[in-house]
Amino acid sequence: MTLTRRDLIAGAGAAGFVAALPMAAWSQGRGTALQMPPLLDATSSGAFELVARTGVTDFLGRAPSSTWGFNDQTFLGPILRLGTDQTVNASVINNLPEPFALHWHGLLVPGSADGGPHLPISPSKTWTVDLNINQPPATLWYHSHTHLRTADHVQKGLAGGIHLTDGRDDARGLPSDYGIDDLTLIIQDRRFDRGGRMVYDPGVHDEMMGFTGNVILVNGQAGRVAAVPRGIIRLRLLNGSNARVYDLASRAGKSLHLIATDSGFLDRPRALDSLRLAPGERAEVLVDLTNGRDDVLVSGANQSVAMMGGGGMMGRGGTMGSAPQERFDILPLRVDTSLAVRIDRLPESIGATMPDLDTRNAVRRDFSLQTGMGGMMVRGRSFHSINGHSFEMNRLNFTAKRGTTEIWTIDGQMMGHPFHIHGAMFQVLSENGGPVSPRNLGWKDTVLVDGRAQIAVRFDQAASAEKPFMFHCHILEHEDGGMMGQFNVV
Repeated sequence: MTLTRRDLIAGAGAAGFVAALPMAAWSQGRGTALQMPPLLDATSSGAFELVARTGVTDFLGRAPSSTWGFNDQTFLGPILRLGTDQTVNASVINNLPEPFALHWHGLLVPGSADGGPHLPISPSKTWTVDLNINQPPATLWYHSHTHLRTADHVQKGLAGGIHLTDGRDDARGLPSDYGIDDLTLIIQDRRFDRGGRMVYDPGVHDEMMGFTGNVILVNGQAGRVAAVPRGIIRLRLLNGSNARVYDLASRAGKSLHLIATDSGFLDRPRALDSLRLAPGERAEVLVDLTNGRDDVLVSGANQSVAMMGGGGMMGRGGTMGSAPQERFDILPLRVDTSLAVRIDRLPESIGATMPDLDTRNAVRRDFSLQTGMGGMMVRGRSFHSINGHSFEMNRLNFTAKRGTTEIWTIDGQMMGHPFHIHGAMFQVLSENGGPVSPRNLGWKDTVLVDGRAQIAVRFDQAASAEKPFMFHCHILEHEDGGMMGQFNVV
C-alpha cells in the first residue's frame, strides 16, 4: 500500500470528526483541584521501584478507559526525585500482558542502562539496573520505548516525570515546594470518542502526521484547576503528547520567565511572551502572580508538528482544508491566599553554565528526516526513515568516539520534527542558518527541527553495539514507523 496526496486529503477529512470536537470543553477549569503525581524520593534511599500495571481510568466522568500506569497509578507514574551525583538502584517490574522497555529520557547513563528497545522486560519479569547519575539539575522523564509499540504504550499511560536535584533551589531563589509553588505539569492530548472513552486507532493520516487528540490532560486529569500561592510559581512543563506541539502563553499576557530547558538551568531567566514545546521537550518557567490575579496557561492555535514547515505539505496553523483553531486552555491558575508565599521576587541570576562546546575538528554528520510520499509503505513500518533508511534492530548506523564532540545537521524536509538523542545532551548552534531561538539557548536533548537545525553533541557515555543509543523523531508514530537510528559509543 502506498501513500498518495489523495490519501492525505482523505485522512485529514476523516480526522476532522475528532478535530471538530471542542477541545476546550474539557480543559476549562470547573473548580476541581489538579493533583500532583505522587513523589517518589530516592535521594536518601538510593533506590526506587516502578511496577507497570494495567488499570481503568474514567477521565471525563462518563465512561471507563483501559489504561496502564505505575505503582498505585492507573495512568502515568510517580515523579522520581533523584540526586545529581548519586548511584540509584532502579527496579522495574512488568505486570503487563506484554513486554515493554522503559527509557530514562534525558538521563546520561550508558547504553546498558538507557532502557531503549534492546532492553525489553518480559511479563512477570524485573529489570534491575544501577543508574550512575552525574549531571546538572533538570526536569527529565521516563516512558516506554518498546520496539514498534512506543506510541501505543505512551498513549496508554506508560510515562512519568523525573526531578534531578542538587538541593540548592532555595539558594537560587527558586520555588521548590512540590505541588504548592513548584508544579510539575505533564501535558498530553488524548483522543476520546463521543461516549467519553479514550481511543487509539491511528489511520493513514495519523501515521503520516502523528496522532493528536481532542482533550487536554494535565497529569492525566481533565478539567482541573491549579491552586497556587500569591507569589512566584514554578511550572515544570513536560510535553508528553504523541505528536502535538504547544505554543504556551499566559492568557493575561504575563511573561513566562524561562529558567531551564531539557537538560538543565540557564544562567539567568529569560522573559518570553510564549514558549513552543514539542513532544519530548521539557522547560521550566516562572510566572509572577504577586498581583493576586488568576490566570490561565493557554496554547496557541491548535498545532501538531505536521502543521509546521515553511511551505511544505502543510502550511502553518491548520490542516489542509480547515481554518486555524483558536487558542485553547491548558490549565487555569487560581490564586489561593491561604497558601504561604515563599518566593515573591524573580531571581536575577540562576548561575548555571550555558553551552559552549569546542567544535574545532569535530566530526560532521548529516541527517535527513523523511516521511513517505508515494512509493513508501504505510503499514509496513518503512513509512518513515532517516537518510533513506528505516529503523532496523540489527543495523548500527554509525560509531561515535567517547569524549568527542560532533556537529550534526538535521534536515526536517517538508515537516517539523522533534529530534531526540539518547545518552547525550547537546548545544543548538543554529536554526535554519540563523541565530538560536531563546527557547533553545540552554542544554538540550530534544530539538524541534522546523526546517534545518545544527547541533553540537558531546559523547561521554559508552554504548555497545548490542545495547546502543537511539536517535529519532519524537513524534511517536514516526518513531514506530521507522524514523529512528542507532549508534554505539566506544
